Amino acid sequence: MVDLKYVLVGKLTREHILLPTGQPMLDTPGGSVLYSMGGLGTWDTGGGLLARIGEDYPREWLRSIEQRGFNTDGVRIIPEALDLRFFLAYSGSFEPNWTNPVAHFAQLGIPFRKTLMGYQPPIDQKGNPNQPDPTAPHVTDIPNEYFYTKAIHICHLDFFNQTQLLAAFRQAKITTITLDPSPACMNNKNLNNLRIHLNGLTAFLPSEDELRSLFWGKTNDLWEMAEALGTYGCELIIVKCGGRGQLLYDAITKRRWEIPAYPVRVIDPTGVGDAFCGGFLAGFHQTYDPLQAVLFGNISASLCIEGSGPFHAMDVLPGLAQARRQFLAEIVHMV
Repeated sequence: MVDLKYVLVGKLTREHILLPTGQPMLDTPGGSVLYSMGGLGTWDTGGGLLARIGEDYPREWLRSIEQRGFNTDGVRIIPEALDLRFFLAYSGSFEPNWTNPVAHFAQLGIPFRKTLMGYQPPIDQKGNPNQPDPTAPHVTDIPNEYFYTKAIHICHLDFFNQTQLLAAFRQAKITTITLDPSPACMNNKNLNNLRIHLNGLTAFLPSEDELRSLFWGKTNDLWEMAEALGTYGCELIIVKCGGRGQLLYDAITKRRWEIPAYPVRVIDPTGVGDAFCGGFLAGFHQTYDPLQAVLFGNISASLCIEGSGPFHAMDVLPGLAQARRQFLAEIVHMV
């Protein structure tokens, strides 16, 4: 049996990223689970991926994952082509735009890629529990050995698949489970539905915008929002605040921290939130200290954003991540 310390659950995609400066990233490996792997791999290996691909997905991309010390037994290959294309164009101020790739290529004077012919942005599932995403991993895709892992992170997926996957891993009595919610589910109509996800969860990791959307019309205080979610049975609420860093609320001790983002020069913000989640999982498994875990994730995010592609954070100079974490630890304060 394969001995796995971690399992990362999410989507694999074929990325087409247009950046305001530098070379575009065209038909390259990406997806939430791969950026989470990059964040975790900054600190540790010994993880497995749970995802879905079609028979047209490049096999050399899978081999590159395995060569970096990660298990792909949980990557199910569907016996047909699966549209995993993902397009994103950034403005000069790094505002993202997912629509009309033809216009963005023309604006930059870049020949349009045939691999994007007929591309349509992913359909927003609106948090409908009856509309599972066929490109997301299903509970039936989980290899038996993945139920014996020590720690799991579930990336943002549709509500149906997240619910089914959480139930399966909880039944296996895995003690450390972290969750990045689907943006489509984070609205005030779904607050009660999220109780299913939060009860017994180790850490819930929404963005600031997602959290504000969830509590729209109820409160503008992020700490009040975090405290409310903590009453649903989740140990830790971590709010990802972009360039301002993170907020950490410990629902057990009632302690609060503000963690500033490590100062960086932005090259490509794609997947930075997922890289944070992967780094957080590695840090929590190694220290079981929530503040230290956020520092791990913070530094993974800082390394991810300074380059392009999900593996950038894993390929930096040895010792750089540790030095940054030590610097950041000296300026963090409790609220």
